[in-house]
Amino acid sequence: MASPLRSTAKQSGPAAHIVKAPLFQWLAGQMRAGKRWVILDLGPANAATIRYLNEFRCRLDIADMPAWLHRLSSDDEDTDLRQRAESILPVRGEEPTDIVFSWDLFNYLDRPALKVLAERIAARARSGTFVHSLIVYSSSRMPVSPSVYYPGEDDSLNTIPVTGEERDAPRYTPDDLARCMPAYRVERAMLLNNGMQEFLFRL
Repeated sequence: MASPLRSTAKQSGPAAHIVKAPLFQWLAGQMRAGKRWVILDLGPANAATIRYLNEFRCRLDIADMPAWLHRLSSDDEDTDLRQRAESILPVRGEEPTDIVFSWDLFNYLDRPALKVLAERIAARARSGTFVHSLIVYSSSRMPVSPSVYYPGEDDSLNTIPVTGEERDAPRYTPDDLARCMPAYRVERAMLLNNGMQEFLFRL
């Protein structure tokens, strides 16, 4: 499993909140089936995630997109946005992607940027690739920056906010996501106890 040397998630800071995410748990069950997986994590390098994935036969590619969100403004021409999105993603290997962990990052992209990012991910993924995502649904507000997520015991998700400041949430509907991600279908969706909608998309 390939992984970067640094980890931007510090477990010694604020206490993590545990989120029961049934679709992530289901996906983890599929990952234990013995197949080798190529996983693209759009979040920052996280020591806890790397330890968790040591259980699986996989290669891990990390994008650290929270550090580069400022480069995904859709103010410029679409061609430039496409090039910038591709430059943020890890260099493509010979093996196509099987699973994408997007955590809550889709909430921080406007519609043009989300559409382009979904397109660039699809270009490096195989048919049947899973994309796991958490979309702000019940609340009209969300933290100004993406939270840190990492898997924990019993395949639950731990989340740590990196800031107490808030901003308006886009509250993307399934129709919004379908327009931004036309190559993907919703495999399953569930409303979680924390008010977020958990999605499992599939190419």
